[in-house]
Amino acid sequence: MKYTLLLVLAIAAASVSAGDWPGFHGPNRDNKSTDKGLLKTWPEGGPSRIWEAAGIGEGYSTVAIVGKRIYTAGAIDDDCVITALDMDGKEVWTRKNGKAWKKSYPGTRSTPTITDGLLHHLSGIGNLICLKADSGDVVWSTNTLKEFGGRNIIWGLAESPLVIGDKVICTPGGKNVSMVALDRKTGKVAWQCTGAGDKPGYASAILIEYQGLKQIVTAMSESIVGVRASDGKLLWRYPHKVYTDQNITTPLFHDGFLIISGCVRKGTTSLQLRVSGDECSAEEHWHNGTLDNKQGGIVLLDGRLYGYAESQNRSEPWVCVDFKSGDTIFQSAPVKSSYKYKNGCLTYADGMFYLYSDDGNMALAKPMPRGLEVTGRLALKDPGTRQTWAHPVVHGGRLYLRYGDKLGVYNVSGGADRKEN
Repeated sequence: MKYTLLLVLAIAAASVSAGDWPGFHGPNRDNKSTDKGLLKTWPEGGPSRIWEAAGIGEGYSTVAIVGKRIYTAGAIDDDCVITALDMDGKEVWTRKNGKAWKKSYPGTRSTPTITDGLLHHLSGIGNLICLKADSGDVVWSTNTLKEFGGRNIIWGLAESPLVIGDKVICTPGGKNVSMVALDRKTGKVAWQCTGAGDKPGYASAILIEYQGLKQIVTAMSESIVGVRASDGKLLWRYPHKVYTDQNITTPLFHDGFLIISGCVRKGTTSLQLRVSGDECSAEEHWHNGTLDNKQGGIVLLDGRLYGYAESQNRSEPWVCVDFKSGDTIFQSAPVKSSYKYKNGCLTYADGMFYLYSDDGNMALAKPMPRGLEVTGRLALKDPGTRQTWAHPVVHGGRLYLRYGDKLGVYNVSGGADRKEN
C-alpha cells in the first residue's frame, strides 16, 4: 500500500513541468503552461489552497517562478518592493525599487524577469533595477524616463522587461528614444531606437523571428511597432489608436501574422508581416470587431484565439476567433467580470483554460467546438478591495493568484501537495 502511494505520487510529480516560468506570460510570452497531468475538474469550492502569502504589497504584478523561488512585486507604503518567496510561501528577501506609483490605480504593474541568476524589474515611475535573484543584492539601476527622455502615461508604466541574450529591453517612449536595449549585466546602453514618436503603451514586448529576421514587437501609446533586434532600427509602425491610449494587450505572433487588440470596441486585428532581407513591413490581414480585449490577454490554441471582450461584458464576453480568417467562432459566458471594470484574464494549461475575473472569481473551462465547458469554479474568500487584474499562472501543478497584497497558491496537479493547516 505504501509502495503504491509512493508510485502514484512519483507519477504525479513527473507529470508536471520541470521548467521555469521566468517572467510575464512564461518563457515564450505566449501565456501557455507546459504542465501535464492536471485536474480536469475541480471539487465544489475549487481546488485546495496550499498556502497564502500576505503583506507582499498592493498592485497588479503577477509572478515569475525560477527554481525554488517565486518572485513578484507590490507597493508597500510609498515604496515599490520586489519580494522573493520560497515554495512554502516564506519570505526569502525583499528589495525596494524606488518609490511606488501613487496616482490613479496605485500599485505595481510590471512582473520581474529572471534570466541566468539576474532579475530585472521596471517600476511604474520608470526605475529599471537589476538584482541578483538569489540574494536580492543590487547589481545596477537606472531611471529610464530620466535617462532617455521618456514620458510616463496616465496609469503608470506597466511593461515587464524583455531579456534577449545579453540585453534587457524597455520602452521609455521619449520624443527621440522610443525603445532601448541595455547590457543586462551592467546597464550600459547597447542600442537606442528612434523614430516611433509615441509614448509607451502598457503592453510587454515580444521577440519574434520570421524568415531569418529577429525583431522586437510592442504596443506604443498610439501604434504597434517592430524594431530590429540586432541594432534597434525601427522597421515598421502600424497606427493603433485606442481610447485614452489603452494599448495594453501584449501582441501575439504566429506563422507570419501578428495579433493585436484594443478595448472600447477597437477589436482585434491580424497584421501580415512581409520580410525582405533585414527589413520588414506590416499590413492588415483581417479585423474582428467583437473581440475588444482590454488587458486580460489573448491565447492562441489550435488555430483559435481566445480572450475577454470588454464590449460583450453584459452578454457572452469570452470570445473565440479563427486565427486565419478572423471570423468569430463562438461567444461564451463561463465567468463574468464586474460591470464597472469589464475585464477578465486567462491562462492555459493541459487542455484547460483558467479564466479569472476582475472581482476574484475563477472558472476552469474546457474549450469545445462551440463554447467553453465549465468544469470547476473558485471564488476568493477575501480578494481585497482592488481589482484582481494580475494574470493567473499555472506552473509545477500549482495555480498562482495575486489579489490585493496577497498571493494564493492552489493545488491543481491531481497529486498530493501540502494543504493549509
